[in-house]
Amino acid sequence: MMINKMAKFYKKERLSFLDAILLNLAMVFSFMIRFDRHWMIYFSYHYIIILSIISFAVLYFSNLYNKIWRYASVQELLSVFKITGIINVVLMVSFYLLTISFSRGVVAINFILGIFFLGGIRFGLRILREYLLRLSTKQIKTRILVVGAGDAGEMTVREMQKHPEIGKYIIGLVDDNPVKSNLEIHGKKVLGNRNDIPSIIDKYRVDEVVIAIPSAKGEDIKEIYNLSNRKDVRVRIVPGVYEIINGEVDINQIREVKVEDLLRREQVKLNNQEIAGYLKGKRVMVTGGAGSIGSELCRQIARFEPDSLVILDINENEIYFLELELRKKFSELEIITVIASIQDKIKLNYIFNKYRPEVVFHAAAHKHVPLMENDPEEAVKNNIFGTKNAIELSDKYKVQHFVLISTDKAVNPTSVMGASKRVAEMFIQQYSCQSQTGFMAVRFGNVLGSCGSVIPIFKKQIAEGGPVTVTHPDVKRYFMTIPEAVQLVIQAGALGDGGEVFVLDMGEPVRIIDLARDLIELSGLKEGEDIKIEISGLRPGEKLFEELLLDGENIATEHERIFIAGIEKTNVNKVNSSLDILEEQIKKPDKEGIVDTLKELVVRYNPERDKKEEPENVIDYQDYRKEAAGTEE
Repeated sequence: MMINKMAKFYKKERLSFLDAILLNLAMVFSFMIRFDRHWMIYFSYHYIIILSIISFAVLYFSNLYNKIWRYASVQELLSVFKITGIINVVLMVSFYLLTISFSRGVVAINFILGIFFLGGIRFGLRILREYLLRLSTKQIKTRILVVGAGDAGEMTVREMQKHPEIGKYIIGLVDDNPVKSNLEIHGKKVLGNRNDIPSIIDKYRVDEVVIAIPSAKGEDIKEIYNLSNRKDVRVRIVPGVYEIINGEVDINQIREVKVEDLLRREQVKLNNQEIAGYLKGKRVMVTGGAGSIGSELCRQIARFEPDSLVILDINENEIYFLELELRKKFSELEIITVIASIQDKIKLNYIFNKYRPEVVFHAAAHKHVPLMENDPEEAVKNNIFGTKNAIELSDKYKVQHFVLISTDKAVNPTSVMGASKRVAEMFIQQYSCQSQTGFMAVRFGNVLGSCGSVIPIFKKQIAEGGPVTVTHPDVKRYFMTIPEAVQLVIQAGALGDGGEVFVLDMGEPVRIIDLARDLIELSGLKEGEDIKIEISGLRPGEKLFEELLLDGENIATEHERIFIAGIEKTNVNKVNSSLDILEEQIKKPDKEGIVDTLKELVVRYNPERDKKEEPENVIDYQDYRKEAAGTEE
């Protein structure tokens, strides 16, 4: 350790001495420029002595030698500018105090030459190093076309040029803004717009296309992908704004195009001041905090500087890893993890009493539709009675805001899971009329990348060589990314006064079979040739399509992506009597009785709607299309 410090000390001395010599040379050249061949008449050794002392002292105590000049940029040049300025100001003051005559023109020229000698040599060495590195890696270049000449495109070009050792050569960029046509970024020309991509690929023998537009919509990415998707041409993408909130891009973040990119929408615009008003400095609890939605809620809530964050979940493994992640990113935040079930009211009461949460996000629920059809009593225990426990305790301990995570499956439900979530919404309406707590619910559809969602299943089937199974060719679902949904949930919590069921604008529903085709194509395969799609039939409780609102429901809020659902009034007596019956039925368990009770309680619950008989054999989708075409004829 001591040896390293001594080496560093002597290195700084040595470099300061060498830079002082350079500044003396700058002084000599300044006299030559100012007085031409008569410069020695005006030159004095006093100048050298005084400049050497001042230069060595200023350089030694500066931070010039703490920088890695191979990564030098404008910031480092400003440091050189500042140090050279200080040296020349001190030099003039010294001459004045010592009554040494001097030429102000010499000092001005010396300032400019000093910047050149100190900064120019350093930048010159860096440029030389990069040039030699490019020469050494010239034979292994992958020819890159960058789509997007904005900030992300500029950073992509800069990063790739900074690292020639990775063997990437940028042939140019494309951008739809006609103003940027033929302009250059770091020496690379904008060659045209997206429609020119196929001809540019052919002309310049492009090996890889990088889409560098983090804010692009899904349909734009899909169009660019289709224009770029050629044999032997790899298409990659800079992550979207939800993945890189700070907007920075580096080479390691550029990845393959995913189906999530093809469904991307504009970034959610949040009112951070409004959100901070009910989260900053507050004690926040997230139930189901280790799940897909719950964990992202925890990540985003932590950004708004709550006083403490209580993460409650029954899954010990996932909550452990989430705690490690959050403690690393938010070291100053008090994070409390609790292993508990919302069905255990005694334990839940202990937790509420101990931590006194002021805001509760209730994300704990059973969500798998076919599984809850097989075991409806579990949906009732967790989604109904577990939610009731959380609501009652929030009322008891005077929680300020309670946000229930609901689902589009609660609208005209055909499944036990959907019906149980609708009952949970009824509790929100019931308690909002009698409590000081602001109870509200937020509905949204499927989230991309959540545990058990369709995309990871399709990816696994494709990796295994197929077939990819789709329940029905006409099945449609609403999709959002997890960060997008969570941001809107947090915003909805700031909008609610109590009793509202908020609905998130999820865009247009997507056919599941189209998702399957996109995934097959993104995997570099062809549907029907390399991978087959098979129709397996709707599973118990599944719908052909989901709804977010009943007919006529659409009450706007101040946020363009959030609406309020107009819900029929809740009959409190009917709810309470049905709960008593359900409580007895889940003890047996009486599966048929539970379904019948839910049908009475949720008037729009219709398990028979969209119900199809399971096919005797799984149908190949290519055969299905041929049969359908024959029927139409």
